Amino acid sequence: KKKLNCQVIGASVDSHFCHLAWINTPKKQGGLGPMNIPLISDPKRTIAQDYGVLQADEGISFRSLFIIDDKGILRQITINDLPVGHSVDESLRLVQAFQFTDKPGEVCPAGWKPGSETIKPDVQKSKEYFSKQK
Repeated sequence: KKKLNCQVIGASVDSHFCHLAWINTPKKQGGLGPMNIPLISDPKRTIAQDYGVLQADEGISFRSLFIIDDKGILRQITINDLPVGHSVDESLRLVQAFQFTDKPGEVCPAGWKPGSETIKPDVQKSKEYFSKQK
């Protein structure tokens, strides 16, 4: 996959010792394996609290994704309950879609992937896209 102009950061309410154990445990054994992204430890839970993803009664945070653009604008929030993980492919697709729509000013429909057709942000011109849908 082509490189995207973005920074990925992981954060959890676990200690840096837990993070070390995760990255030193292979994926096939339930760990993360080697990571090429920074992991932030939030033991005081301030980041989780500030982002609204702290489950305070249990002291844990929900699985969350925040896409913040280079202007500091929040573009996407995804919060999953603990039993459900995130799709890396969907996260990449969202970053690509936001980056794409920032340039030509077109709309990316649900499920859009790079190279797929987009929607013109005009009532009449958008009908061209919708007329091709099943």
